[in-house]
Amino acid sequence: MRPIEAELLSGSGLYREVVLEKLLHARESVWMATANVKAMFVEHGGRFVPLVEVLDTLAARGVALRLLHAELPSRPFRAAFDKRARLVAGGLALKVCPRVHFKAVVVDGAWAYLGSANLTGAGLGAKGDTVRNFELGFVTEDFDVIDRVTALYESVWGGAECRTCRLRTLCPDPILPASRRMVEKPDSRGAARLGKARRLRRHTSEPRR
Repeated sequence: MRPIEAELLSGSGLYREVVLEKLLHARESVWMATANVKAMFVEHGGRFVPLVEVLDTLAARGVALRLLHAELPSRPFRAAFDKRARLVAGGLALKVCPRVHFKAVVVDGAWAYLGSANLTGAGLGAKGDTVRNFELGFVTEDFDVIDRVTALYESVWGGAECRTCRLRTLCPDPILPASRRMVEKPDSRGAARLGKARRLRRHTSEPRR
């Protein structure tokens, strides 16, 4: 064990530090990991806007954006995403992995948040203190912590964990060898899914529930 410099945050303090102070001011990259993704709102330009609007602004500035998540984003998130041509074209790269449960935000490869809060309104969003979740997390610029977080992120993102994963048959987007990608057929149910291009691909209809 070794000591590190970190700040423990909770509640709206997470929203202010992670989103308002760091994510919104990213200059090079933002890597996000979350179990759930919802259409959370944040303060930007004197008003409350969907997170995807902020991400679109960052993408326009050339910030590289990645979102690693465990479940299909909520319908409101997908609807907002669909309206942002820059994000749909790859400005926001997405990858789904049902085993992802760690929550992290790494900004410019030099600052990291790790904690319990998902990328949702009640987690890292702008909801009031009386309705948001009880969350804890810490932020740090410790290089060893950041290296270990990014190493796990890259391992999942790049598919290093896919070959031996025992949930492959349940995964909507396993990263397959090239020979298997060639014969893969589209999802016959017409469901919205995440493709190998790491971005949201939308079909014309939703599956019946």
